[in-house]
Amino acid sequence: MAAEDRARPHAQQFQVDLRGVVDLLSRHIYSGPRVYLRELLQNARDAITARREVDGSGGTIRIRPLPGPGGEFVLSDDGVGLTADEVAELLATVGRSSKRDIFDLPRDDYLGQFGIGLLSCFMVADEIVIRSRSARGGSAVEWIGSADGTFRVRELDEELPIGTSVHLVPRFDAGDLLRADAVRELATAFAEFLPVTVLLELPGGDIPITHDAPFLDPRQDPAAAVAYGRELIGSTPLDVIELTEPATGTRGVAYVLPFAPPPGARQATRMYLGRMLLSERTDEVLPEWAFFVRAVIDSTGLNPTASRESLVDDEALARVREQLGAALRRWVLELGLGAPDRLAQFVAVHEVGLKSLVRHDDELARFITRWLSVETTHGTMSVGELADRYKRIRFAATVDEFRQVAGISRAEQILVNGGYLYDADLIRRLPELYPDVTVEQVDVVGELDRLDPPPLDDRAAAVALEDRATGVLAEVGCAVVVRTIDQPDLPSLYVADPAVLRRIDRTRTKGITGSLWGGVLDRIDGAAGDRREDDAAARLCLNWSNRVVRSLSAVGDDAVFARTVQLLYIQALLAGHRPLGDADRALMTGALSDLVALSAGVSDVEMPPLADDGDPLTPS
Repeated sequence: MAAEDRARPHAQQFQVDLRGVVDLLSRHIYSGPRVYLRELLQNARDAITARREVDGSGGTIRIRPLPGPGGEFVLSDDGVGLTADEVAELLATVGRSSKRDIFDLPRDDYLGQFGIGLLSCFMVADEIVIRSRSARGGSAVEWIGSADGTFRVRELDEELPIGTSVHLVPRFDAGDLLRADAVRELATAFAEFLPVTVLLELPGGDIPITHDAPFLDPRQDPAAAVAYGRELIGSTPLDVIELTEPATGTRGVAYVLPFAPPPGARQATRMYLGRMLLSERTDEVLPEWAFFVRAVIDSTGLNPTASRESLVDDEALARVREQLGAALRRWVLELGLGAPDRLAQFVAVHEVGLKSLVRHDDELARFITRWLSVETTHGTMSVGELADRYKRIRFAATVDEFRQVAGISRAEQILVNGGYLYDADLIRRLPELYPDVTVEQVDVVGELDRLDPPPLDDRAAAVALEDRATGVLAEVGCAVVVRTIDQPDLPSLYVADPAVLRRIDRTRTKGITGSLWGGVLDRIDGAAGDRREDDAAARLCLNWSNRVVRSLSAVGDDAVFARTVQLLYIQALLAGHRPLGDADRALMTGALSDLVALSAGVSDVEMPPLADDGDPLTPS
């Protein structure tokens, strides 16, 4: 190049609409202008890697933030540098004839990366100056590109150190991104674990940015790995799981969350490529079911998209996801074998989320279901213990049905409470996971019908008791049946199917709401009534095996009989965890008062008549 050309280079025009390319970058490729520093750091790191292959030297990146108005931002490296020919090739990269060619460039090519990364700087500056000297020899060179679509190139007579420096004068609206506070924050986020030295030049001295990555080898310094996890998730993790996939150079850790994430939350991985931050929240690296961990992973073999903010979903990523998922499964299995107390702690924290996923995720269901727990008539037990001990498992779909059916279940049978979130779905899946197990859903009415009536010799007395007691409870909408329950200590049981319970709750709600909602509930009752059977009512089941119930059939005093039946009704409501309405509380108070009076010898106690709403009538 002639001396005159070197001194006064002619402005040349890019072969693309540079403004259109920059608009495409800022609106559709990159998430925002903050990535300019990441791209410059990536270029510098690649240049250092290339120089080490040439002469074994290099290893430092220096960043000088914008010192103030009128200054410039400078990022320099002692990497391989650029020759005049490579600058020409660089221009071919950023000046290609179509935008498609630019973004289809292979990103593993150094100049391709450099060129596209260079364009990102136009999001914060109207002019980019690059000065470089190659480790392969030749003169230093300067390239100046402008946002108006022109560029200039010249060789420099001055001696520059081997490497490259990028100089930016910010646009009027981007100065803050090039000043010390923002630069330090961005450099730390993107480059704190790079395997090179990154220094931030400040008036008070250089500040080192890079340091060792505690998540790359947690066994080397377990305390540092835990401390990093505590900073990442805001609490001490339950455990630290090492993750590796050698074929793609992938390694890192998964921190087991000590708290349950929000419902529906997916796992989010902090992802690095070559120790450069790719994204704070990548959700493609671990399986969807791994919601209970927050992972930090670095890889040298996974492929980024053009924006370098997410991963290409290819075979390499699929393999990594499979292998890292296998590592999480091994962790669960090893806890089950060697540390059941820690597994119990893990399940206790994440049980609801695990149950929600095993309904649809066969992979997770196969290895985690046996450690989940359910409530049964024989106490809380794990699903694995339940399936091992009982081959015929009965369950109630709601908590109310469980409480009612549990009261009349035989001691040798097992009944599971499926009323808690996801438990019914979990129990229904058991035959898929344990082929020798059968599952049966039970309902209150069906279980009541299975109970034996009193012995034939007692049948007439039992029928009379039913009729007489039903008359006492008619105004509260409860029928009475007499059955033999193999629990002599149990005098009575309140039973009602879910439809009846909902109707009772609606009736109670209408009493405390305004006319608007009362009308809505009336229409619901009307629609439900069209589908209801005539005998759909709550029932008080009296246990003929109970001494009090048998004695009650022989009571001749109507007042004593009525109050006893009423108290048995209230007792059954309370035992079934049913709330007492106003009429129920009035009935209980009156029955207790009258029985106390009778037991005290007051002989003139009479059963007061009941009003239409079931409340005892009292004198005004």
